[in-house]
Amino acid sequence: MKTPQRLEPLLEDGLIDGVVRQLMSGKEAMVFVVRCGEDTLCAKVYKEANKRAFRQAVDYTENRKTKNSRQARAMSKGTKYGRQAQEEAWQSAEVDALYRLAAAGVRVPRPYNFHEGVLLMELVTDAEGDAAPRLNDVTFTEDEACTHHRSLMTEVVRMLCAGVIHGDLSEYNILVSVDGPVIIDLPQAVDAAGNNHAHDMLVRDVNNLTTYFGQFAPALLATQYAEEIWALYEHGDLHPEAELTGRFEQILPPVDLDGVVREIEDAKSAEAARLLRLQELG
Repeated sequence: MKTPQRLEPLLEDGLIDGVVRQLMSGKEAMVFVVRCGEDTLCAKVYKEANKRAFRQAVDYTENRKTKNSRQARAMSKGTKYGRQAQEEAWQSAEVDALYRLAAAGVRVPRPYNFHEGVLLMELVTDAEGDAAPRLNDVTFTEDEACTHHRSLMTEVVRMLCAGVIHGDLSEYNILVSVDGPVIIDLPQAVDAAGNNHAHDMLVRDVNNLTTYFGQFAPALLATQYAEEIWALYEHGDLHPEAELTGRFEQILPPVDLDGVVREIEDAKSAEAARLLRLQELG
């Protein structure tokens, strides 16, 4: 096929040898299958901000670091330079997350290069060597659904142990490769320790997957993996090999009955004093 304009710099610089076909066009990017020597990779070409359906909500970009204070000021003011810097930060967030998660053993596409706003990475394939389907395009038996759900809970734990929360995880950004699910699409990934919305995002990610697999294995709908994972994380007990149960029992602090009685007596005394003052004034 004819080389898309955005991929021409990679061809000119020898990073790819040719474009095979367009693989997909999503809400934030277009993905192409490309040749690189004897390897077949995929090239993710990010769409411009005004052409994306996914917006950089402040919940996702909260606490993201910029290269310098000038960039931070420009981004906050929304200048042309600031918008460009914000766009670069949005794209590099996925690159950084992929390298970080791949190093932590999380099942994500292996990144190869990031050049001129294009991310070169592993092409995830199925048993026939074709591009792997998305999770939402596959149907499962009850046992398969439970197996994949359990596998993905493990990946969510590994991500969190690496300090990352996907932030938009669902059946639409998971590929079913020859050897299991692979998580994709990470430009909105957030830092678990530095984002005030981290808990809510983790809960949403986990519940999205539970709801999806629950249509094949209804028993999953009664599980509480999100609360269990977050509680382990908060208490410093979460590790990549943690054995999850899907059960969570919230332990509330014991009620201070003596304190409650004292507050009631104090309230009664205050009310009696108020009524006495009213009588004296009358």
